[in-house]
Amino acid sequence: MNRLACLIVFAIVVLASSAQSEDACKTLPAAKTAAKKTHESPFACDLAALTPQQRKRHFDELGPILKSLKTGVRELPDGYEFRYPSDPKTVALLAEWASQESLCCPFFDISLRLEPEHGPAWMRLTGRAGTKAFMKAEAPEWIQQ
Repeated sequence: MNRLACLIVFAIVVLASSAQSEDACKTLPAAKTAAKKTHESPFACDLAALTPQQRKRHFDELGPILKSLKTGVRELPDGYEFRYPSDPKTVALLAEWASQESLCCPFFDISLRLEPEHGPAWMRLTGRAGTKAFMKAEAPEWIQQ
């Protein structure tokens, strides 16, 4: 397996295990889950979460590339889902962007999904009440068809 394919598989495994960890948290006693829910980050990007090099890569390189590769948008009740080609290079870019975005905007629930039979890749950005309004105000160019 080449290095890019290994990176993609690793990113998918990390994202999947993150989702499984979140599901495991749902089985914790109510006191522990209530404590976890008491802290909600503000609807603001924490630019200090990324190094200057990461910020440049995230905002000046990855963002524009992913906006240009986007082939569709689905509006969801609590956010949006973006369709992309599922080639290895695009999937690797999506995984890199998602990992950085989760650092600077921890209020997003970000998931990547690959459809079977070489179908499209989907990146879903959702979250608590207000997330969709934040996206409309702060990133309208992402949600344009």
